[in-house]
Parts: sequence; structure tokens; C-alpha cells
Amino acid sequence: MKFINYLQSITGVSIYPLASLLIFCLFFIGAAFLAFSADKRMMDHVSRIPLDQDEN
Repeated sequence: MKFINYLQSITGVSIYPLASLLIFCLFFIGAAFLAFSADKRMMDHVSRIPLDQDEN
């Protein structure tokens, strides 16, 4: 039996692709908003963390 036959037997299966697309879009919009609204000095500091060679 093919996978598509399993999906056709589930009632209301058509809502899952729409829900996953909505979740992806909301996450992407949220991440973009966070990236563009972040404080530039904090982002500069965070970007330099891997380059810091200070050992305590």
C-alpha cells in the first residue's frame, strides 16, 4: 500500500499542510523581526564572542 493511500484514509488531513505553512511563516516573520529590531551594539558584541581568546 502506498503512502498516499494512508493519507487519504485520514479525515481532515488537508489541514496539516496549511497548519505547517502557517507555523513556518510565523516563525520566519518572528525571526526576521527579531533580527531587524535588535540592538546593534548587542549584535556586534554577540558576533565577536567566537573570536574572543580570553581564558579565565
